[in-house]
Amino acid sequence: MPVTARPSDADLARLRATLDAELPAFLADLERLVNIDCGSFTAEGVDEVGRWTGAFMERLGATVEHRPDPKGKLGQTVVGTFDGVAGRPRVLLIGHMDTVFDHGTAAKRPFRIDGNIATGPGVTDMKAGLLAGLYAIEAIQRTVGELPFERLTFIANPDEEVASPSSTPHIRAAAADADVALVLECGRANGNIVSARKGIADLEVVVHGRAAHAGIEPEKGRHAILEAARLVRDVQDLNGRWPGVTFNVGTIRGGTRPNVIPERCRLEVEVRSVTSSGLDAAIEAVREAASRTSIDETTIEVDTEYMWRPMEKTEHTALLAEYAKAVGRRLGIEFDDQLTGGASDANTTSGMGVPTLDGLGPVGGNDHSPSEYLEVDTIVPRTAMVAGLLLEIAADPAVLEWRAGATARAAG
Repeated sequence: MPVTARPSDADLARLRATLDAELPAFLADLERLVNIDCGSFTAEGVDEVGRWTGAFMERLGATVEHRPDPKGKLGQTVVGTFDGVAGRPRVLLIGHMDTVFDHGTAAKRPFRIDGNIATGPGVTDMKAGLLAGLYAIEAIQRTVGELPFERLTFIANPDEEVASPSSTPHIRAAAADADVALVLECGRANGNIVSARKGIADLEVVVHGRAAHAGIEPEKGRHAILEAARLVRDVQDLNGRWPGVTFNVGTIRGGTRPNVIPERCRLEVEVRSVTSSGLDAAIEAVREAASRTSIDETTIEVDTEYMWRPMEKTEHTALLAEYAKAVGRRLGIEFDDQLTGGASDANTTSGMGVPTLDGLGPVGGNDHSPSEYLEVDTIVPRTAMVAGLLLEIAADPAVLEWRAGATARAAG
């Protein structure tokens, strides 16, 4: 079929047939990757997944770079670039290679299939999604003969589960030159894709008081934990002030001994919001609460340790979601798009103004737990949907207009 044409029903059927034939290979690759210990801080395991992923992309014709973590603690970010024909859309695909599980988990809970359910550490979060992106590219090549893009960049990052500190600069650089970003996290347990995510700010709050002997002269002390307790209450009471905004004081640490008035107390506070304006307002509300000290001569510092801007459902994101749902229906699968509370690399690309969809991978659930699972019968149709969505994006001239509009806004 011409690469500029929207995929027909026959085209989608050929994509699905290609992927049906490749399902045994997909499952073998899934087993191999799931059985590698690749928690975020198990760099050698993450890099083993990265070498495999890079080799897969090279076999498909990509130029592959393995970019090391500047601090030498995390695995390498794998960047595959498929160059095509000028004047067509530029697309960024993102899938992460790390899991949340400790070294040794793969041996204790190796990959397993029982009926329609596959289990194992990272089976949906997100080895299946990573493979779905790779196999979708391969299916397009076999069906179309070429990738109908000016450039397709596939980033396999090593550190998403710890907020992508090493890979974010590479993601941002690629996104700055992309028309669309697709993130391959698993589909929600109900099958839905993700068109919006809450933004997250992690705040470090430190209360400074004054130490004193708790038995002899407590009046000379300024009780940092007591002031922190007041702040915990005030921050938690902010819940419900704005729709879609949540506050949580997750940890509190202070004091040294029971006979010492504590001079320091540290809190970790998380705020989440569905909008950027709401996130900014939430952070300011925490700062305002911290400024109202109730114990004289105590002070409170509030620092933003990390922030992921919300993935907001824009007009262009909504159109991408409609494309995905329409392709899905033609493949015989029904799903909707939804907001989810967790953050991902989609927050980064969307926060830059790049139209972004997430949750496109096969369907599963119970992420980050021993009962994490994948529905095997969703692998082929969801991977075919990713391939069909890519072809829809390639055929829509409006996508190129998005780039022109973004360039004009940046120049203004």
